[in-house]
Amino acid sequence: MATTRSRRKRHIWFVMAAAVSLVTAACAGTPDPAGDPASCQAQPGDLSIATGNATGVYAALGTEIARVVSAGSPLRATAVETGSTLRNVQELSTGEYDIAFAQADSATDAVLGQGVFAEPQKIQALARIYSDYTQVVVSAGSGITTMADFKGKRISVGSPSSGTELIADRLLTAAGLDPKVDVSAQNLDLAASAAALRAGSIDGFVWSGGLPTAGIADLFAADRADLRFVDVGGLLPAMQKADEVYAAGSIPAATYGTPADVPTITLPNLLVVRDDFSQAEACAITTILFQQKAALVAAVPAAAGLDVRTARETGPIELNGGAEAALEHLAG
Repeated sequence: MATTRSRRKRHIWFVMAAAVSLVTAACAGTPDPAGDPASCQAQPGDLSIATGNATGVYAALGTEIARVVSAGSPLRATAVETGSTLRNVQELSTGEYDIAFAQADSATDAVLGQGVFAEPQKIQALARIYSDYTQVVVSAGSGITTMADFKGKRISVGSPSSGTELIADRLLTAAGLDPKVDVSAQNLDLAASAAALRAGSIDGFVWSGGLPTAGIADLFAADRADLRFVDVGGLLPAMQKADEVYAAGSIPAATYGTPADVPTITLPNLLVVRDDFSQAEACAITTILFQQKAALVAAVPAAAGLDVRTARETGPIELNGGAEAALEHLAG
């Protein structure tokens, strides 16, 4: 993991080499991070990327991002499977990780110091990357067709302190239920949720992730006739009162072989860093991310959501100066 001290040393070196860096950047056609004399180049070092559940898109895409960053720069990037967005941000802030995947609603809570965050977290964004889809899966025999039908039922709301748990609680509240009283809630990760649903020990679960999510695809491939998705699209207005970042979407029928598209709620994902993250490295990593989009999409279809036109739409989370310079350059 590249430490804050090592990054400051790199910055000093960058300042001393300013003239050379600027000439190099001009010749190579790469941007200079705004306000930083360093070129858009990373220096050798380790880079840790906090992702998510093993069978989710975060873990798969994080692994591919680590691969292309390692191949395209002097950085040795490693993707680390984790349990939750909120912990990603918390442990990013303490220096455990260098980059973290984060859902936009949780990241907003982080910079505003609300929800589970006792004080504002000093984080910035590299880019908005792709959207998560709220996926509520229930057993066909549960009788559950709306979120309100979960009253008195057993539901997995995701890993503790995860972005999925935040969304699950907000969905239940929007449906008029008290998440702590009206349902029998369990904090299970995606793999455990799928296993529990197949075993009949829960009636359904909530998951927020990209399309397709491998763990859900495997579940439907094995038990499609015994499963159904819950339409949560009608809860969007109530969800937007909690956070305007939520938007309307649908899970295409072809994604999991369902009879029809399923209306749902989406929210953006971000790659976030601490506010002392090197602008030169942010510029280099962001450039690689979008230049290697085709390779990322080939491995993880959700990466198709990468778009330089929307990458700067990170809400209240400020863009790192180097990432902003890279995105401006990439957008032409």
